[in-house]
Amino acid sequence: MSKRTLIVAVVTVWALVLAGAVGVGVVLLNGDDSDGDRGGGDGARDALTTKGPDGRTLEDFYDQEIVWSRCDQNECGTLEVPVDYQNPGDGSLKLALERTTATGDRVGSLVVNPGGPGAPGTATVTDAELYFADELRASYDIVGFDPRGTGDSAPVDCLTDEALDAYLAADPDPDTPEGIKEVEENSERFWTGCAARSGAVAGHVSTVEAARDMDVLRVALGEEQLDYFGFSYGTRLGATYAELFPDKVGRMALDGAVDPSLSARDGALSQAKGFETALRSYLQNCVDDGGCFLGDSVDAGLKTIKDLLASIDEEPLPTNDGEDRELTVGLAFYGLILPLYSEDNWSFLDQGLQQALDGDGSTLLVLADFYGSREKGTYTDNSLEAISVINCLDDPWSITTDEVPANFPDFEKASPTFGEVFAWGLTACNGIPFASTDEPDLKIDGSGAAPIVVLGTTRDPATPYEEAVAMADQLESGVLVSRDGDGHTAYNKGNACIDDAVHAYLIEGTVPEDGLTC
Repeated sequence: MSKRTLIVAVVTVWALVLAGAVGVGVVLLNGDDSDGDRGGGDGARDALTTKGPDGRTLEDFYDQEIVWSRCDQNECGTLEVPVDYQNPGDGSLKLALERTTATGDRVGSLVVNPGGPGAPGTATVTDAELYFADELRASYDIVGFDPRGTGDSAPVDCLTDEALDAYLAADPDPDTPEGIKEVEENSERFWTGCAARSGAVAGHVSTVEAARDMDVLRVALGEEQLDYFGFSYGTRLGATYAELFPDKVGRMALDGAVDPSLSARDGALSQAKGFETALRSYLQNCVDDGGCFLGDSVDAGLKTIKDLLASIDEEPLPTNDGEDRELTVGLAFYGLILPLYSEDNWSFLDQGLQQALDGDGSTLLVLADFYGSREKGTYTDNSLEAISVINCLDDPWSITTDEVPANFPDFEKASPTFGEVFAWGLTACNGIPFASTDEPDLKIDGSGAAPIVVLGTTRDPATPYEEAVAMADQLESGVLVSRDGDGHTAYNKGNACIDDAVHAYLIEGTVPEDGLTC
């Protein structure tokens, strides 16, 4: 199977799991600025005109122009933003940009984010024909950016490729003193590495700061308001923007929405339940088709998979990847998780599980590598490192390894198959050496924003449908549109009702009926 084949089936609109709990977010003063052009509030107004050590003010960043140059079939550029918005003269970083220009009657610029957090947004534009239908690409300049700390935008770095291999291969559900010690050592190694290899920028990659970057980008694009399409974690980023700059919200669609009010623990419980639902849906389809190789019922299939993971934990499987790598239980877990993001990938999961049951871990290893953006012995982006840093800046809450077992009952209830793995994920932020410079506990309701369309899929594994319902309810102007189906996100998944509603809204400004079900 080729990477391109998987991209077509998955498209990278995911919310990475386990590398960091999804938390509450951080606060920035909100409100309108005095000249009506930029959001922010009193603190932000002061920052616009207060000079830093290098003499620059926030106004200087807003006044820049983007220089675009040809890159393959698209255009690329950079946007300079302050490292610290509270002290805009204390240094800057450059965000990587990519855009594809409208092929028809142009409506404006559509800023997009594929999720993660940690996914490089420029890749969304590179593969725009996979993400967006012809109608949308005809009407908009689609603009992607690598959020700060990701891709080519001052990427955070925490581990060497060799160390990251070991990090991912480790047992995600340790049941021995040696395994628990490995969890603790991996966490210490990760955060020590982030501090040593990334420097000060790792303390300034929060969601609030990325949202503020989007407002600088809006002005640099010459737009009075921000038209935005965010997927998965990109919905949190979009909702945060709406809270900080409500009067600058144009047409905003949030697909595969997360509940911004959930605590880190409750977010992990929600995602555990979502992946359990997705796995059961996959197994039900296998059983309904007849002759399911995993068993003649969903429960029988679950037992087969759990027994397989237990056997891999005892003895990793050989593979044919050419690097003498084995399929460990950690890699098997990621290989199992990835195909659940899209119903189109269930056939890959069939292949991987059938091979593994026959003693060959090759396909599950390919799937795990795709999940981690690993190709030919190296990692093509830093998404697996950035997610932990961003999530833990947004919400540094964590528990110790000694506290994990007390959480097992709740997590096993949410997911009998994956529950303990997600419970161990609650230790992810243990030892983070950074702290956000902004206030915590931002309450997101987007008061004063134009209508925001929130899309949810009923059996979404990564961002469960209930979270989309919650986001639409919490946003003052939220409009809920639902897809009855499997897989992560709703748009461009073969559902004409969803696609027509999105196009009518983004292209023509026609807000769909709240509660529309497709």
